[in-house]
Amino acid sequence: MYVPKESQPKPGGAAAKARDGEKGGKKKIVAQNKKARHDYAIVDTYEAGLVLMGTEVKSLREGRTSLTDGFVQIDRGEAWLHNAHIPEYHQGSWTNHSARRKRKLLLHREEIDKLESKAQETGHTIVPLALYFKDGRAKAEIALARGKKEYDKRQTLREKQDRRESDRAIAAVKRKQRGQ
Repeated sequence: MYVPKESQPKPGGAAAKARDGEKGGKKKIVAQNKKARHDYAIVDTYEAGLVLMGTEVKSLREGRTSLTDGFVQIDRGEAWLHNAHIPEYHQGSWTNHSARRKRKLLLHREEIDKLESKAQETGHTIVPLALYFKDGRAKAEIALARGKKEYDKRQTLREKQDRRESDRAIAAVKRKQRGQ
């Protein structure tokens, strides 16, 4: 049976959002901070909006961003993202942004107060984990984190390696069973 193209569901419509299982639709991840997940034990995560200039958004869409040295600081009741490297937009003019300027994070007052009180505890910090687009808006995933000791890092790597080895062994057994 022929179905006109106009009546077919669109791939990015409500059906796609329902399939994704989340209200806001798909996330297009621009940058991740894998070093933060290695160096810190994540206590709690938050999603924050970003206040950006036009050239920063265009540069983010090109995907050339780094969060490696980034951190979040609460200053006078506002959350700021420091040291996130968003390079200058190569087609920008004199209105281009500086690559490492501090950027304001948009959070609810209760979230900011909670983050500020927890971050003042010994050993806690706020780090950015990812930058992504959600429904066309730039978002940052930030986390309240506690620094790991060296032996914690080694144990995490060991667990990851053990999990990888067991997955390989299971896959080899399954391949062998299919072959018979």
